[in-house]
Amino acid sequence: MTDKFEIDIKVPNETRYLALIGKIGEDISGTIERYRGDRSELAYQINLVLTEAMSNAILHAPKDNKNCRQIHINISILNNNLHIKVYDQGKGFDLDTLPPPDFNELKEGGRGIFIIQSVMDSVTCRKEGGGHVIEMIKYLP
Repeated sequence: MTDKFEIDIKVPNETRYLALIGKIGEDISGTIERYRGDRSELAYQINLVLTEAMSNAILHAPKDNKNCRQIHINISILNNNLHIKVYDQGKGFDLDTLPPPDFNELKEGGRGIFIIQSVMDSVTCRKEGGGHVIEMIKYLP
């Protein structure tokens, strides 16, 4: 696969942009010329991880901090891998200390990172540039 692609998106830290970002993710799956897998499944997965990561950034951003009003998303294809990075100015989290989700509990929330880790091949979180970034990688056949 020789596809190379990169897109940078900055959107306000608001839930009304979730569908737009998800749709952009879905459309990207159709641009990967040499992808041999199930495109509709890949489109679904990209939409899912983007909206989950963005939802977490929105939910956990300090409401009184004007630096947290924007989310930066970078999507690229490099070396046969799909890379998705979601940057925010929220408080961040440590993947190693997150408890597993309780699927017996009816409360909403607490499953986003678990879902992202289930769909993507690699997920990391780190501090970067005064904020945090979650980086997700999907190996493309």
